[in-house]
Amino acid sequence: MPFDVTDFQDAVPKGRGNAPRSRRLVAGWLFAISGMILVMVVLGGLTRLTGSGLSIMEWAPLSGALPPLDHAQWEKLYALYKQIPQYKLVNDGFGLAGFQRIFWLEWFHRLWGRLIGVAVLVPLLWFWATGRLERRLAPRLLGIFLLGGLQGAVGWFMVASGFFPDSTAVAPARLVIHLGLALVLYAAVLWTGLGVLHPVPDAPAGAAAPRRAVALTAVLVGVTILAGGFVAGTHAGLEYNTFPLMDGRLVPRAYAELTPFWRNLTQNIAAVQFDHRVLATLTACAALATVGIGLRARLPARARRPILALGVLVAVQYALGVATLLLVVPIPLASAHQANAVLVLTAALVALHALRSGAPSPLPPGSRSRAAQPAIVLPAGGPGGAGIATPPGAAPTTSA
Repeated sequence: MPFDVTDFQDAVPKGRGNAPRSRRLVAGWLFAISGMILVMVVLGGLTRLTGSGLSIMEWAPLSGALPPLDHAQWEKLYALYKQIPQYKLVNDGFGLAGFQRIFWLEWFHRLWGRLIGVAVLVPLLWFWATGRLERRLAPRLLGIFLLGGLQGAVGWFMVASGFFPDSTAVAPARLVIHLGLALVLYAAVLWTGLGVLHPVPDAPAGAAAPRRAVALTAVLVGVTILAGGFVAGTHAGLEYNTFPLMDGRLVPRAYAELTPFWRNLTQNIAAVQFDHRVLATLTACAALATVGIGLRARLPARARRPILALGVLVAVQYALGVATLLLVVPIPLASAHQANAVLVLTAALVALHALRSGAPSPLPPGSRSRAAQPAIVLPAGGPGGAGIATPPGAAPTTSA
């Protein structure tokens, strides 16, 4: 797997970084970072749902950590906001108080991103300095930290698209890029944490079919989430608020109205919403099939539980999606739909990690494999006789 820490027991280095306590500490830290990224994804969805994402006109990674501290600073930021199309076309005249309401959510969203950076870098340096981190793991985690910094720049790249003439929201394609990178970061951190906690692949016999099913479902989950990003970016959820038909048809009339055809996949509201519905349905079917395959395979609990969780979470996700559509995207439901999508991805990744193939399970502490045990050499023919190598477990023999 691409994010595996180690593939074989012999590759796990000895030392403090490989001690059980160190592994638990590092894994717990990585799982906490994963949780923070999940919260970040939810906060990003809320800024979009509330129209807060364009309220801060500057990208100041350091000085922007402080909010306005006096009335003059508030007026300065408000004057900047009044220059963009969103204010003139959507929020004209809503006053300083209205601006402050949307400002705080976007400010906290950015602050949370900064906190994630600190929560990654400071413990990383401490684990590294105290020898609690395997050397091979440090470069990967440093890369994840740098990728997180890139995510901040991509976030500003996305926000800047909302300042274009006649724009009242960010460009859908840039939103999907930002969302996709967040999912990559989340998956990398979670998978690395699982690898630290369970460094040796120990999939049981007969796990190949469940592993393929989980892998397919995980891919479908990721693609469906990205398709949902286009739904969010184009506000497609505000149209065709019926299910399962769209405007009385299974496939909406306007599905292919744009030319060239590929533009429909990202810009046509009818096509964007229909594609998301189809992908969600395929994902649900794949997840249910995966549950069936997993139960038939009689998997151990570490693999069976996340597969069952995957089935339950996908069913909940489908219901949330339909309810969000029928009720015309209420913010609480839409936010829950986005948060649960990450939980679905989590279950798929945990199940896939438990089913990864590789070396057999390590032997209990203190035991050695038969192949590693030395032969027992017994004298043959009494003193001075030639030595006879006896395989372990075989009855010793003596010459007549």
